Amino acid sequence: MSLSKLKILAKLEELDSYSHRVLIQYPKYEKHVLAAEIRNTLAQLIKLTIRTGKKYYKKTTLQDLDIEVEYLRSLVRKSHKLKYINDHRYKVWSSHINEIGRMVGGWMKNI
Repeated sequence: MSLSKLKILAKLEELDSYSHRVLIQYPKYEKHVLAAEIRNTLAQLIKLTIRTGKKYYKKTTLQDLDIEVEYLRSLVRKSHKLKYINDHRYKVWSSHINEIGRMVGGWMKNI
């Protein structure tokens, strides 16, 4: 994998650790629903990033990666609307996701 792919993977791991800290504080009844869906989406993002780095034809996998980033944004927005996270956490979390989205977009333009 090239240097840019390692950067996006490192950013995803940072996002995963931040998300883990935030998801611990979700209400008990949401830990197995919304929080689990966010964890699954993050795991899928990491898998797709590794898969894209290993493939020769990357276009469709990059599109899947882009879709997962948008889905994660949607889940975080939902968490904020339901008041599971405060404004500050929402801004920090969104900035992490936006940075990854920009990296994916740059990767797609490069391909």
